[in-house]
Amino acid sequence: MSAAGQPVIILREGTERSRGRDARTGNIMAARIVSQAIKTSLGPKGMDKMLVDSFGDVTITNDGATMLKEMDVQHPAAKMMVEISKTQDDEVGDGTTSVVVIAGELLGKAVELMDKKVHPTVIIDGYREAQEQAMRILDEISIKVDPRDREMLLKVARTAMASKLISGHRGYIADIAIDAVLQIAEEADGSHDADLDMVKVEKKPGGAVTDTVLISGLVIDKEVVHDGMPKKAKDARIGLLNASMEVEKTEFSSKIHIETPEEMQAYLDQEEQMLREMVEKVRATGVSVLLCQKGIDDMVQHFLAREGVMAARRLKKSDMEALAKATGAKVVNSVDELTEEDTGYASNVEERKIGDDKMIFVEGCKNPKAVSILIRGGTERIVDEAERSLHDALCVIRDVVREPKVVAGGGAPEIEIARRLREYAEKVVGRERLAVSKFADAIEVIPTTLAENAGMDPIDALSEMQSRHTKGELWAGLDGLEGEVSDMAGLDVYEPMAVKAQALKSATESSTMLLKIDDIIAASKMKPPPGGPPGMPGGMPGGMPGGMPGGMPPM
Repeated sequence: MSAAGQPVIILREGTERSRGRDARTGNIMAARIVSQAIKTSLGPKGMDKMLVDSFGDVTITNDGATMLKEMDVQHPAAKMMVEISKTQDDEVGDGTTSVVVIAGELLGKAVELMDKKVHPTVIIDGYREAQEQAMRILDEISIKVDPRDREMLLKVARTAMASKLISGHRGYIADIAIDAVLQIAEEADGSHDADLDMVKVEKKPGGAVTDTVLISGLVIDKEVVHDGMPKKAKDARIGLLNASMEVEKTEFSSKIHIETPEEMQAYLDQEEQMLREMVEKVRATGVSVLLCQKGIDDMVQHFLAREGVMAARRLKKSDMEALAKATGAKVVNSVDELTEEDTGYASNVEERKIGDDKMIFVEGCKNPKAVSILIRGGTERIVDEAERSLHDALCVIRDVVREPKVVAGGGAPEIEIARRLREYAEKVVGRERLAVSKFADAIEVIPTTLAENAGMDPIDALSEMQSRHTKGELWAGLDGLEGEVSDMAGLDVYEPMAVKAQALKSATESSTMLLKIDDIIAASKMKPPPGGPPGMPGGMPGGMPGGMPGGMPPM
């Protein structure tokens, strides 16, 4: 109120505002609800979710990032949970459920501290200190491995797929994923890296998951342009062209007067001659398979077919880049530039029918730095979930190749980090020590949830794990399949350290960000103009009373 008793209106009418405790509690509650929703899908005994979108499309998945992406989340704080899950997926590809579960628990523990009158800023400082310490502990306990050790990569990939729908075939899929990543991995300055964009995944329902194959080359979802062309080429010389095989239209408009049929014929002959020369240039370089990013004229198709050249058109840019890496060919921007040095090699190029569609297989490249995986499965849902599982497997293998450090799974690293954090908290002065020990409690939510999902008593399981860690059993964790506490390293359950590190960083950052908010000012939603479109009273077609055609009364 102003001095004169007049109200001072600052915010627009209809704006909602919540402050202080209300704002914080609302945000935390929204974030925790999201966390609770996907908690049950964690671990090898986790459940799947069926998500139906507004169009009625169904997604059945166990993948945290996919679940959150498909849910239509409205609350701004809940959207942050979707974001951290997406970040986790983009950065390391696995741990998308864990990161949201940890963030939800960190917020829950913060509420307990705030109830004891600990200021949010103190909690934030404590959490950040705990996270830094947790990263150090994680680095200390991690096991260094050889980035090309197939045996270790297989264990890591099998662990990533243990909780998925296709876990029964995880050994088979893991082998394919390892072959793919090691094929495209490149070494530079003593470290390895792998660009997963160079592993092209195509999916076709039909067959079984075990019909999934790795192609040392590429699968292109296109067919040969002309029926008269060969459908198969052995020891193929491949040309990649980023130009249209057509007579170019002029950029400016002009008119030509044609007086006689002979002149007309001369123009047509000239056009045909230009197209014929294009094909001769291609043939002169020895190309037997021409893959074009743009269009190919009908006449050119006919000439190519007569020359016995196999061709496909309108390929995606990403396919062209991958083909260049796989076959060793260069992408040229005009037919005139195509030379013999620019061509690539594949031992077999063939059009095959997969399901209802025809696809071109470019196989047997010498040392391809781009490969394809063709996923098969009984139904479209299974193929989609197999693709998501394969994505996780490829990502964890890439993570270990990039940063060759692993930790055992089953909640063992979380228990060990929590145990050492509690010891560290004893040395912290002030109220931050409360936040550090709450951080330790929060990350134990992973083993606790694994126990709950496996049908065990979480308190008993947690107590047993803690006591075994105190005795020095570093990798004592939860074997969800057997429902008991075991040595996870002995069971070959390993995860990349990078996945754990990213999950702790993202969860801490998002939870501290939400704790810092003490005021939510939400602008009013825009209302549609009254009366609907112009000329239609009442916003209904023709302004019919009752809002129904023919003026029927409302139902």
